[in-house]
Amino acid sequence: MVLPMWAFWAALAGMGVGLVGVALPVIPGVGLIWLVALVYALCEGFATVDPLTFAALTLLGALGVTTDVWVSQASAKLGGASLRSLLIGMGGGALGALVGAIFFGAGALPGAIIGTLLGVVLAEWQRRQNWREALESGGLWLLGCALSGAVQFLIGLLMIGIFVWQALKGA
Repeated sequence: MVLPMWAFWAALAGMGVGLVGVALPVIPGVGLIWLVALVYALCEGFATVDPLTFAALTLLGALGVTTDVWVSQASAKLGGASLRSLLIGMGGGALGALVGAIFFGAGALPGAIIGTLLGVVLAEWQRRQNWREALESGGLWLLGCALSGAVQFLIGLLMIGIFVWQALKGA
């Protein structure tokens, strides 16, 4: 069953909120775009957003949701960060997110970024006894973190484009 146009526009608005959420930590990003596509596809019985299209959206969504981890970790590895330092950084990020959420309300994301950065830098300093190299590893992790936001934005745009193409094809 093809849904009325207002449902398409409502879904598109929800996806737009998800796209904004890529930049704003209080709103879910790519995951919200995927969830809106799922609800739309279920409500229409996968008439226009067919199972194959939804599978593609699911793969893109999984890639987008995990981008923060794999892009930032890969860039830190390019800076010579060890696996141990990255794991310590992840622990620091979890601690930073907790502290940020408890003491600063919506500060979980900044806390996670600061905690991870500090964890990577301090672990690398302890390993190498060289501040320049430790700061370089941390800086590359931070660059990867920023790059991951750009990648998530592009994945979100691609998901919305595929959704629009499929939903309007059947309208």
